[in-house]
Amino acid sequence: MRINLTSVFVDDQDKALRFYTEMLGFVKKEEVPLGEHRWLTVVSPEQPEGTELVLEPDAHPAVRPYKTALVADGIPAASFAVDNVHAEYERLHRLGVRFTKEPLATGPVTIAVLDDTCGNLIQLAQYH
Repeated sequence: MRINLTSVFVDDQDKALRFYTEMLGFVKKEEVPLGEHRWLTVVSPEQPEGTELVLEPDAHPAVRPYKTALVADGIPAASFAVDNVHAEYERLHRLGVRFTKEPLATGPVTIAVLDDTCGNLIQLAQYH
């Protein structure tokens, strides 16, 4: 069994696509019109056939209160592995990405948490 797809709920798919590709460095995999929204996925350029991240519209009434509660409690909606958290923090910080948690070593992992501009906190994790 493998993870094929996972989602983050976003408040604007166009804005999310720009952030996840231009800032984080993912590449668009799928874009299929579905009425008002799209089936929109991105993947790591290092694993183009790997797990797809769905940029899922947050239109369902339960989603926005859920996202708001997670952000208020500082809980990331997703975690992305990076080779060097400090380097990614510096790169993204220079691009204007807002972090809610600077790099912090916590045992076998160093993490940082950023705001994806679409209503989510995202954790970057470097495993040692």
